[in-house]
Amino acid sequence: MTVQAQNESVECGVNVVFDLIGTKWKPTILWRLDEGDRRFAELRRAVGDISEKVLAAQLRELVRDGLVSRTAHPGFPLRVEYALTEQGAELNDALEAVASWGDRYAAAVPGST
Repeated sequence: MTVQAQNESVECGVNVVFDLIGTKWKPTILWRLDEGDRRFAELRRAVGDISEKVLAAQLRELVRDGLVSRTAHPGFPLRVEYALTEQGAELNDALEAVASWGDRYAAAVPGST
């Protein structure tokens, strides 16, 4: 493979997206935040079987990548809310087609899930 071909495969839009959300939990976090802003504990309950440690790490990465915003409200106890950024909402909209395809695939292929 040429250097140019290697660079093109790295720069492929699909690869960029999977680099951003290619974990078990990030698509679910984005999907739940699309329903509205959430505090950490609310988000953890909504996401399901995720540990606090993993949720915190995934949220840090999503904030770092500009897909989720983190807003700390003053007071005691400190109240932190997470929300989709414009880019996160755009990505979530794009993932709708992927989710639809996955639903059709799971229904058509026995044992696919």
